[in-house]
Amino acid sequence: MRRNSAKWLFAALLAAPSVEITPRPASPPTRSPAVPEADRVCLAEAYRLAAAIGDTIWPGWSRVPFATVLVAGEHEYFVRHPNPPSGAAPLGRDEALGSEVFVRPRTFSPGFLATFPIEGISTVVVGTPEATGSKSPVDWVVTLLHEHFHQLQEAQPGFYEKTAALGLARGDQTGMWMLDFPFAYDSPKVRDAYGAAAAALRAALVREGDPAAVAAYRAKRASLRAALSDDDRKYMDFQLWKEGVARYTQVQVARWAASSYAPTARFAALPGHAGAGFDAVSRSLSDQIPKELAEQKLSDAKRVVFYPYGAAEALLLDRVRPSWRERYFTDLFTLDPAWESTPPSK
Repeated sequence: MRRNSAKWLFAALLAAPSVEITPRPASPPTRSPAVPEADRVCLAEAYRLAAAIGDTIWPGWSRVPFATVLVAGEHEYFVRHPNPPSGAAPLGRDEALGSEVFVRPRTFSPGFLATFPIEGISTVVVGTPEATGSKSPVDWVVTLLHEHFHQLQEAQPGFYEKTAALGLARGDQTGMWMLDFPFAYDSPKVRDAYGAAAAALRAALVREGDPAAVAAYRAKRASLRAALSDDDRKYMDFQLWKEGVARYTQVQVARWAASSYAPTARFAALPGHAGAGFDAVSRSLSDQIPKELAEQKLSDAKRVVFYPYGAAEALLLDRVRPSWRERYFTDLFTLDPAWESTPPSK
């Protein structure tokens, strides 16, 4: 889920994987408008890029359905969704999208960007590049693969049951605890420990895994964890594992595309693409992480800090323990085992 989405509340649907909830009643469309062409080109490029990456970044990613709802104008289009809702009308097969397409009147916000189950299928719901505030078509495509990674996370056996077993819901049955958990954002002790850990993590990252910098970060990381209650520690671990590693994957997608992928001519011709190709987006995403570590304050940004912090941890683990991803889907909801099994730097 994109960190600046105005509608994070739909993460609540994670708690009900077999139920579709729509924000407003939908009536059958009176006509069947086609997917807007520029948006169709962008979505097709996202599918093409995902297919090109395959399992290069994450094993098993190629086997996860890329079910999508594209929110465009006053309609939303179900693409690659094996079980579209009954109110959606068929448009026929679109070869560029590699899918049957279904349409219904819009029920989701135009700026929506999140992943949650619809009709029991983990589905990316996304607005157009303009509506979601994307900087360029490439930025939109790479962000869409961030959401597609959430589909791989949610495809793990027992994902929803194991999420509930964390015991963090505190009676909430909607899933809103994932957004509203009362983490100790305003605790001076936690705030100071986080600030010191973020600064040390940034130093270790920009110094490319220098052993002394890594050792300093490990110490500050331990201090941060010691400052947290058990539930706060579990919540932070969950967010770093889920959203932090999704941001890391977004960076890796852009890097891979910059070196190994040639976009289609139709995509490259879209307005906004010139000067904002995969190489530029890769550099921007990479530079953004240490910048956010330096600038974001825990008491102000709150849950948002876990995106760059988790991404930075994953990028640093690539240097100090490259095998960490082998156990990522075994050690659900925490990166701590990767750090515990990493020999202290000398």
